[in-house]
Amino acid sequence: MDFVKLDVKGGIGRVTIDRQSKLNALNSGVLDELEEVFQSIANNDEIRVIIITGAGEKSFVAGADISQFPSMSPEEAHAFAQRGQSVFSLIESSSKPVIAAITGFALGGGCELALSCHIRYASDNALFGQPEVKLGVIAGYGGTQRLPRLIGRGRALDMLLSGRMVKADEAQQMGLVNGVYPQAELLPKVEEYAEGLLSQGPQAQALTLRAVFEGADSTLSSGLEAEASAFRDVFKTEDRVEGATAFLERRPAKFNNR
Repeated sequence: MDFVKLDVKGGIGRVTIDRQSKLNALNSGVLDELEEVFQSIANNDEIRVIIITGAGEKSFVAGADISQFPSMSPEEAHAFAQRGQSVFSLIESSSKPVIAAITGFALGGGCELALSCHIRYASDNALFGQPEVKLGVIAGYGGTQRLPRLIGRGRALDMLLSGRMVKADEAQQMGLVNGVYPQAELLPKVEEYAEGLLSQGPQAQALTLRAVFEGADSTLSSGLEAEASAFRDVFKTEDRVEGATAFLERRPAKFNNR
């Protein structure tokens, strides 16, 4: 692959977007490779947790490639938005935890990519933003939908309508990221967190993700039904027997992802 690298070690898959000459900006090649990588991860039992990051110290992903915007037709723009949305929805729907490790710029499509991850950690030099209005367009890869759901409508509209950039500390305060670390510590801290996730029940994690996202856009009663269904399904697994038995025997559980 030219732009996206996958390294697997100890159950953790690290996905790195490497297009440093363009600050890791998204183009069709990056999207195609992200889609291919996440499809392969879904079928790889060796990978339990995923970290996604950008190569270099300057940028997570600086945005989408806008060189084609001036000549893009409305129909082409519609397809352009749907393509990015499709790839990011694939990431969000992963049954394995996806953690974004964000350093430098996370703007436009880069911010939207981070939003599609389940958990986000940032370095202290990270900058977030949806600056599309400055170009006379709008966020098209999920920003108008995921950002309000994550940080609330008022804060999201502030970012979406002003196009302003948000520093890492403010991003943490508003709930956009889960934590902030010095740049040199970011990946080690994220890897440490990922290793902690490896000790938990993988089937339980997958069903937790299913329940959360099934209930996110529904009424409370529908969400509770989604939770009850997931709770039922986890009792079909062998891991739930191991988990309870290990607890009663006061020993660490040895989950087999079954």
